[in-house]
Amino acid sequence: MAAAMGDARIRVLTHQENLGVGGAVVTGYKQALQDGADIIVKLDGDGQMDPRNILSLIAPIIRGEADYAKGNRFFHLDGVRSMPFMRIIGNAGLSFMSKLSTGYWNLFDPTNGYTAIHAAVLRLLPLEKLSRRYFFESDILFRLSTLRAVVKDVPMNAHYADEKSNMSLPRVLGEFPVYHTRNFVKRIFYNYFLRNFSVASLHLVFGMLLVGFGITFGLWEWFKGAQMNVIASPGTVMLAALPVLLGTQLLLSFIGLDVASVPDSPIQRKMRDD
Repeated sequence: MAAAMGDARIRVLTHQENLGVGGAVVTGYKQALQDGADIIVKLDGDGQMDPRNILSLIAPIIRGEADYAKGNRFFHLDGVRSMPFMRIIGNAGLSFMSKLSTGYWNLFDPTNGYTAIHAAVLRLLPLEKLSRRYFFESDILFRLSTLRAVVKDVPMNAHYADEKSNMSLPRVLGEFPVYHTRNFVKRIFYNYFLRNFSVASLHLVFGMLLVGFGITFGLWEWFKGAQMNVIASPGTVMLAALPVLLGTQLLLSFIGLDVASVPDSPIQRKMRDD
C-alpha cells in the first residue's frame, strides 16, 4: 500500500479488529516512539485539517513552551461562521465540561483531533488506560493534567464539506458527561488530596460541607413546616441560607485557585535541563 501511494516513508499500520479511534492513535503513538520520533503529530483523515498547519502546531513544542499542542477552531471568527451550528453548541458544552475535568481552564475545543505531543511526555502517559473511542482527545488531556504538562491551543481553521461524522450525538450526550464527571473526581482527588493538600483543598471541603448542610437543613425545615402548615421563622431561614452562601463563596474561591494553578512549566524543558 505504501508503494502504491508513491512514498516509501509512509507506513500503514493495521488492526485485526476495530479498536476505535483512540486505539488507532495509541498504535500510531507506540510506533512513532519506537521509530525515535521527537514530536508526534496527529490529524484526522476526514479532510478537515490542513497539513500545512503542522509547522504552526508544533512551534510551541519546538520553542520549549508546551508539551502538547492542539488546534482551536474557535479562535478565528471566519472559521466559526463556517462551522455547523450544532457543532458550535456541542463544542461549547464539551469545552466547559473538559475545563472542569482536566483543569485546563485556558483551553477550548477539547475534541479537536489536530494535536502534537513531545515524545518525552508521551512516554510518561499510561497509553493502555486511554479511552479507545471518541472520548480519546478529552481523556488524554485529563492524563496530561495529572502529569502537570503544559498544553497550548493553536488557532486553526477547519474545512467543512458534506461529510458526515461517525460520532453519535445521543451516545456523546449519554457518555461524555459520565466520563468527564469520573475524570473530574479523579483529578480533584489526585491534585488536592493525594499529591497535595493546600488552602484550595480546605476551601473545597468546607464549601461542600456548608452547602450540603444548608440545603439539607433547609429542605428538612421546609418539609416539617409544610406538614404542620407552619411558616419557618427568620432565624431558621437564616440558619439554612447562611451556610449555603458561605459555602458557595468557598467553592467559588476554590475554582479561582484551580484556574490559577494551570500548569505553566513544560515537562519537556525540565527533562532536557536534567
